[in-house]
Amino acid sequence: MPRQGELKREFRKAGCYKESEGTNHEWWYSPITGERFQMGRHDNEEVKIKTEMAMRKQAGVPRKY
Repeated sequence: MPRQGELKREFRKAGCYKESEGTNHEWWYSPITGERFQMGRHDNEEVKIKTEMAMRKQAGVPRKY
């Protein structure tokens, strides 16, 4: 399972960026899909596969195998 920090780096490379921060989550924006999505704030926390796939779909960033 990937960690939050790894996903954030990958999403930044794709052009996504953080719009704002909440208590437990950050709001990110994807110029690829035009959607806002949530991502956890803790970079060392592992992301479950289904959660990762949902974020990738919202961000328009496919998984690299």
